[in-house]
Amino acid sequence: MNDLAGKHLVLGLTGGIAAYKSAELARRLQDHGATVQVVMTEGATHFITAVTMQALTGRPVFCDQWDGRQPNNMAHIDLSREADAIVIVPASTDFIAKLANGLCDDLLTTLCVARACPLLVAPAMNLQMWAHPATQRNAKRIADDGVVVLGPASGDQACGEIGSGRMLEPHEILDDVVAFFQPKLLAGRRVLVTAGPTREPIDPVRAITNHSSGKMGYAVARAAHEAGAVVTLVSGPTGLATPRGVVRIDVDTAREMHAAVMREASSNDCFVAVAAVADWHVLNASDHKLKKVAPDDSGEGEVRGLELRFAENPDILAAVAALPKPPFCVGFAAETEDLHANAEAKLARKRVQMIVGNHATDAFGRDDNALTLYDGHGRTTLERADKLVLARRLVAAIAERMAARSRLPATAAEGTR
Repeated sequence: MNDLAGKHLVLGLTGGIAAYKSAELARRLQDHGATVQVVMTEGATHFITAVTMQALTGRPVFCDQWDGRQPNNMAHIDLSREADAIVIVPASTDFIAKLANGLCDDLLTTLCVARACPLLVAPAMNLQMWAHPATQRNAKRIADDGVVVLGPASGDQACGEIGSGRMLEPHEILDDVVAFFQPKLLAGRRVLVTAGPTREPIDPVRAITNHSSGKMGYAVARAAHEAGAVVTLVSGPTGLATPRGVVRIDVDTAREMHAAVMREASSNDCFVAVAAVADWHVLNASDHKLKKVAPDDSGEGEVRGLELRFAENPDILAAVAALPKPPFCVGFAAETEDLHANAEAKLARKRVQMIVGNHATDAFGRDDNALTLYDGHGRTTLERADKLVLARRLVAAIAERMAARSRLPATAAEGTR
């Protein structure tokens, strides 16, 4: 994907063992379309060479405040003026302290103070250094000054200790940089998303489920977070990683998903029901594994028939839409035939603001999809694309409709339910 196409980033490295991860980050940023200019402190060169970073980015690396390669000898000015953002990976304790106090004693600190673009930093240090009151004060101060602080994480550290202060992994920093540049169309909003299949047990080892991978729902959760929303994801069983910054609640059955959603729905501004929820559950599920044969006294056996009795599961989308003060409700309709007719019927039946239709046989398990949006104004087609690209377009459409709805008089807005 070219999430960062057209973006020029200054990647700053300070002294710390995590500097080796900056090499991978430089490649990942470029893979996503960015151009990368590396600036290193003298301390960083003790952990990774400028030659390595130059080879990875195809650009000369700057380390010296008095570098004469800039015609005006003002690298600290020129480099930031070309950048869409400066990203410091890793950011050491010393460097964060200098930022907090406006100290400029080398090229990178001077560049950050003289910048005309956003600044993101990924702290990396020993757990005691991160926990030190001075470091905490400095981290808070730079955040108050508008610097975006990425992490840190908790885990194994190079010193052999375990705790907070470990730098985020390159793929996590990449996700955060990509998210930073996304329009904050849902800033201040809370969004609840369901994703994945549900699993209805027959016995302790068998269940009825479906082919949903959860990819579309997870993409919607990520896109909503990128758009500035506080996102809660209620997920059926999947093998997917939780999107960065998203709170995840794991469930198995439709009834568990219903209970989790109803606990959360009233505190959210928008509910996007992407999950492929089972319509029925097994009434006579067994507490023990069902055997295929029933042995007789001779040790022989015959195949035993299995009768399953079903009961309908609660309709999660309809239940949320029927709340006294429901959030903006978006449902999904995965159909194998008559998509338009079935989606429009579902829109009317559920009394929601939007139905997102797609062909089930063309969507499950794939990394791309095509969607049609149905609302009170007709249809909108989102052409086939990667699911994250589609999710961002869907989130933009939802944000637009939520904004329009909030501008309506109360009685008119109520009529859109």
